[in-house]
Amino acid sequence: MSKLRERLKNIKLVRKLVYVVVGLASYPGLNIINKLKISGTEHLKNLPRQNVLFVSNHQTYFADVITFLHIFCAVKWGKQNRLGIPYYFLNPFTRVNYVAAEQTMNGSWISKLFTLAGALTVRRTWNHESGEKQRGLDPSDTRKITRALEENWVITFPQGTTKPFAPGRKGTALIIKQSKPIVIPVVINGFWRAFNKKGLKFRKTGVKLSVRFKAPLEIDYDARTEDILAQIMDAIEQSKEHMMKGAHHSMGKEIPVKEV
Repeated sequence: MSKLRERLKNIKLVRKLVYVVVGLASYPGLNIINKLKISGTEHLKNLPRQNVLFVSNHQTYFADVITFLHIFCAVKWGKQNRLGIPYYFLNPFTRVNYVAAEQTMNGSWISKLFTLAGALTVRRTWNHESGEKQRGLDPSDTRKITRALEENWVITFPQGTTKPFAPGRKGTALIIKQSKPIVIPVVINGFWRAFNKKGLKFRKTGVKLSVRFKAPLEIDYDARTEDILAQIMDAIEQSKEHMMKGAHHSMGKEIPVKEV
């Protein structure tokens, strides 16, 4: 069944249909029930169609990525820093892949469906029961991501967890050194407050969601892996310095929210 999903997600029409279904189902929660504030889309307009890596902090399993797909489609239709009416799904921008844990994407029929939107499933390389520490991406998963960059944009979450200020994983920096992509940092907030961990159910309504795209990073691809990773973590505001500033909870004024 997993091999069938791999073949289906590479069919453009299938991916477009998934975008329409997932996009229309998620739009009210992003832009009506809650309010989405977007900034920095001017940094997306002149990007090439391949070898662009978006690195972001992570707050829910699915709502974060779904929001990115909305924004990319809206930008394709000439919108700047807003979604507006989602007619952009008439011809969505589908040259996007996103990195996700294999266990997560196999968890339910909804996640399996969303895999067809371009998931690059990666295996966890540590054992929760034994407490074995992570060692980074499996080599086959690294090749999967580098191949995707040759043709598309790729979204990745260096922390690999929704826990704020968790340390980044070196695998992201290794891929950057190898593929030398344009790297766009993204900072998101509010999703952890509005949605449950999976991002499929509401926790609160009337929440201000924010997605901020920053200018491409100036990266020394010959620098040490540790230095590149530190640059990324600072850019997505998940470094120790930002933790001390309380950036995770101070990205804008709080607004009243209503329990669902």
